[in-house]
Amino acid sequence: MEETETQNIFWQWLSWQFFDIPKDILKAEKNFLRFGFFYFSIPLLLKTLFSPWRRYIWFYPRGFDIGKYLEVWVSNLISRIIGAILRIFLIISGLIYEILILFVGAIVFFGWLILPALLIAGLIFGSKVII
Repeated sequence: MEETETQNIFWQWLSWQFFDIPKDILKAEKNFLRFGFFYFSIPLLLKTLFSPWRRYIWFYPRGFDIGKYLEVWVSNLISRIIGAILRIFLIISGLIYEILILFVGAIVFFGWLILPALLIAGLIFGSKVII
């Protein structure tokens, strides 16, 4: 016989309530965190922080024309600044998502653990209201 078959229903419930489901909640939170990490591509955005936005680059002309060189340099600089601003915005959005998932996951985890106490308190309070 399996061990769960020899246990009574109370011990099975305790095991489910305080071991099995909290472990699954933590696994789910880990999956959400990994999803956000890869969805927002935070490592890639950090590596390419100052790369030109959408690879918009201008090439320097042949010959020597200081005006054209300055125009290309400023255009490439603006493209890099726009890329950095947008990447910083995406990194911040990803970090906000990660922090939000951590807080929501903690609330769900601890909420699940105190759920039996809330049920008992609700039954006691409800019986006092009825009487």
